[in-house]
Amino acid sequence: MRMLTSGDALRRAGEKQFELEKWIDTAPFESLLGMRICHAEGGQAELRMPFVVNLCQGGGLMHGGAIAALADTAVTMAIKSFLPEGVKFVTASLSLKYLAPMTEGELVARATITGPEGRTLWGKTELSTADGAPIAEFECVFKILRGQGYEDRKP
Repeated sequence: MRMLTSGDALRRAGEKQFELEKWIDTAPFESLLGMRICHAEGGQAELRMPFVVNLCQGGGLMHGGAIAALADTAVTMAIKSFLPEGVKFVTASLSLKYLAPMTEGELVARATITGPEGRTLWGKTELSTADGAPIAEFECVFKILRGQGYEDRKP
């Protein structure tokens, strides 16, 4: 396994993976949460989401589910920026460690991926306030669906 860098490519140089501006428009859940894709290229992505009352739990803090959704979507965008267009994949597992409450401003998610190894990709997202204060750390495993040329090795 190795960490992907922006110089890596499984696709032809210059080929556009997906339209960043159109992705959120076609994803009702991400649009509902107010997510914005700032950057997605070479297995890395940065997304942002505003702190709004509709995303809070009863105590006035951003809901942990909203934070998890942003982290997972950031990894998804990192994967989409790296794999050839049309490859289908899903979240297989995730873990989120909350470090501090989110109470105002904008939540920033910076994701990177490692892999693929067979059908498996590993993702990490660091979540922080816009000024860099840590909010959460996210780790996940994604699986590429079978029959797309990324088969697991047989023992």
